[in-house]
Amino acid sequence: MTAGRVRRFDGDAEAPPLPGRGPRVVLDNIRSAFNVGSIFRTCDAAGVEHLHLCGISACPPNPQVAKTALGAERSVPWSHQIDARELLEGLRREGFALFAVERTDRSLPYTDVPYPERCALVFGHEVAGVARPLLEMADQVIEIPMLGQKNSLNVATSVGVVLFELVRRRRATQG
Repeated sequence: MTAGRVRRFDGDAEAPPLPGRGPRVVLDNIRSAFNVGSIFRTCDAAGVEHLHLCGISACPPNPQVAKTALGAERSVPWSHQIDARELLEGLRREGFALFAVERTDRSLPYTDVPYPERCALVFGHEVAGVARPLLEMADQVIEIPMLGQKNSLNVATSVGVVLFELVRRRRATQG
């Protein structure tokens, strides 16, 4: 990662550290700053280790992010990098398993896959989804099964659904 193209925030010194090592979350080209703010809150609640914002994804300081994040943009470590492929290559080198959240012909239900401690969940554009190059980089593509006619959820909702499956599993193993 080239320092000139990466913005980084490592968390508020006043905020208590997040418990344990949670997953990483990667947002690629999330156009709604309100969705990004909501995802910050969810990441805080789920103990996410780091939120990676890529492409056109809104990042702090942004009044719309702040409105829905309610301060979580100051407690969740985050960074912004334009090129998501470069980021995923770096995460893989650091030992992270990559899980793209998207409905495809090879996706498995998010409840049916094992998640290693060092994993990164990749979410894409609200309409276009996770970009094909990122899908191809993923170790596994996972989906949230849909029973209705729309076959999709808001990206912020999707982040919450998948993250809290990981929280449930982490709590089950801790006793």
